[in-house]
Amino acid sequence: MSFNIALSGLSAASTDLEVTSNNIANVSTTGFKESRAEFADIYAVSALGSGRNTVGSGVLLSSVSQQFNQGNLSFTDNTLDLAVSGDGFFVLSPNSTTDELIYSRAGAFRADANGTIVNNSGQVLRAFPVNSDGTPTTTSLNGTIPLQVPDSVGSPQATSEVDINVSLPANGESETGATTFDPTDPATFNRSTSVTIFDSQGNPHIANIFFRLTDDTNNTWETRVTVDGTELTPNDIDASGDITGDLVLDFDASGNLDATNSSNAGLIGFQPFVLNNGAAPFVLNFDFRSQGVSATQEVSGAFSVQTLAQNGFTTGRLSGLEIADDGIVRANFTNGQALALGKISLARFDNPQGLRQIGNTNWSETLDSGEALAGEAGTGSFGLVQSGALESSNVDLTAELVQLITAQRNFQASSKAIETSNTVTQTIININ
Repeated sequence: MSFNIALSGLSAASTDLEVTSNNIANVSTTGFKESRAEFADIYAVSALGSGRNTVGSGVLLSSVSQQFNQGNLSFTDNTLDLAVSGDGFFVLSPNSTTDELIYSRAGAFRADANGTIVNNSGQVLRAFPVNSDGTPTTTSLNGTIPLQVPDSVGSPQATSEVDINVSLPANGESETGATTFDPTDPATFNRSTSVTIFDSQGNPHIANIFFRLTDDTNNTWETRVTVDGTELTPNDIDASGDITGDLVLDFDASGNLDATNSSNAGLIGFQPFVLNNGAAPFVLNFDFRSQGVSATQEVSGAFSVQTLAQNGFTTGRLSGLEIADDGIVRANFTNGQALALGKISLARFDNPQGLRQIGNTNWSETLDSGEALAGEAGTGSFGLVQSGALESSNVDLTAELVQLITAQRNFQASSKAIETSNTVTQTIININ
């Protein structure tokens, strides 16, 4: 009997050595979680037996439990190196065509030849689909999609509105006296500014905005606009082609924009302007209606432009990816635009120690772990996503080396128990 007890001790110590050696071997493995060998004693007692004089039958391996405490974060220069500071797991699929889901804490990702975000084993990172503002359209694991980097070219957008606010001089200005506007003759206007706008093909054009003081008594200005030197036609003109007030900016006695007397309350529109390059015609509006410190006004001082912005942009090329700590992934383009690609999906488990290890620092769901609970980074205990960082192994090398010595001593002690038992047995056999 003592041989079997000592043999179980040898087996337990050997398993402990194996578990500890595996921890040490993976001390540099990204996202690795250390394991701990857990043992239980063995008692063989009959139904009517008493436990007071039972010696026991040795030891057996109860479980090899993984410890899911947080590993340290090591920072890198790669945007697609990701780490979770919390209880969440990255959600992966073996490839782009399967709905099977696996889970990992290792976040060393890259884009493959098709632009799909994958790890070094080719497993695909899953994300929640999002609207243009980054709001997820679903937070179900069944609704996740492979995270995909878009084509390298971003589509252009034609300018449709120009937000402009200016300070027009209230003194020292006189009416032009000219009845006909000529953009090439400075005598027919008082002030001007310009802005670059874009057509539907992404080609740039210069829009010049001219201001003519038409009534200095009533603080009335007229606005004219040219695109590439050609004057735009206002929305309202009379039968003879004369302006019917559609380009008027009127100011009250305090110098504030008078929305009642100004054309369309300060939103000046023009008829479609046909281009000769095959792009769609421009349909432009110039909005002077902003309020506050930078509002359009007539005040003492020099002419100045407070704000000048337009909503078009040219063709853009992918300049990089940006991943926020809430998991939103955006593609940035050289035209200043950003496109939300998805929100990295996370999952957690009621009992992560019940997960089944499947290699490559991945786990799969089991009955013991419970069903995967989907969630977003930054909510609950899922944690935040750190871009440009990797979670190191949570193995404490010093503690493992001490455990290695302990397991070795236990093995030696069990071996000594077998040797002693053998000596006793041999002594009994030699009794005459």
